[in-house]
Amino acid sequence: MVIGAALAAGAMLRGGGASVAQVQPGLPERVARLTRASVWTQVAAVPIAFPTFHPQGLVKIGDTFHMTSVDRAGLGHLFKMDGAGRLLGDLKLGEGAIFHPGGIDYDGTSLWVPVAEYRPDSRSIVYRVDPKTMTAVEVLRFDDHIGAIVHNTDDHTLHGVSWGSRRFYRWTLGRDGRVTNAAVLPSALRTPNRAHYVDYQDCKYAGARRMVCTGVTEIRQIPGGPPFRLGGIEVVNLTDGRPEYQVPVLLWTAGGFAMTQNPAWLEPHGDGVRAYFVPEDDTSTMYIYEVR
Repeated sequence: MVIGAALAAGAMLRGGGASVAQVQPGLPERVARLTRASVWTQVAAVPIAFPTFHPQGLVKIGDTFHMTSVDRAGLGHLFKMDGAGRLLGDLKLGEGAIFHPGGIDYDGTSLWVPVAEYRPDSRSIVYRVDPKTMTAVEVLRFDDHIGAIVHNTDDHTLHGVSWGSRRFYRWTLGRDGRVTNAAVLPSALRTPNRAHYVDYQDCKYAGARRMVCTGVTEIRQIPGGPPFRLGGIEVVNLTDGRPEYQVPVLLWTAGGFAMTQNPAWLEPHGDGVRAYFVPEDDTSTMYIYEVR
């Protein structure tokens, strides 16, 4: 569906689905109805009309998208694009060796973007970004690689996941929007991820103290052998870090990349879910699927 996909996608963006990510009503429950046998139907494939480097996080706000990406030459990007894949803005984030943006969230007002060094067990800066003006404010510096972050608007907390999502972190926000426990040692804020099914790439707050994460795992029969990539979705309880529901996503590109390998955006649609995936690097396509 590449031919005419931009026009079709534009009509879909105007025609339905949630436009604000502050709360995705019913999304965890809809995800929990999915099974390995659920049928995903591709409804569009939109070529992105600019170099995307290595995409990481995706948020849809109305008819526009915000996508983070890391340029391995040493630049972190927050792209703004329309539903036809055209570039509307490019905000550079990070400093020095800290240039790897991760999975992002939107709370109805601000985007939350982590940027880290391109290695595990490193350092990060968390930014709050105005999606209209594309201006960023530094919120937190932290001594670990934060690969994705969500804003729990019920408890006024931020929740981050480490490289490979093996560790969860929780920070509290004061009335002034500042992190109140920024000086606490990472070890005191850390809880282990009890799920080992996929490594989370992108996470979104979904209300009721839950986040919905997408990710991928690479399985090799022998060390150094070709990987088999399996993608999946997980609903995670932010109170204790417990996975409430896990389901594989049996979708791959023609090149063998799992659809959930890089950023993803999920939204309620009709009586099911609409998903936007950008699995490929550099020359990317945004694949749009529906499932029920």
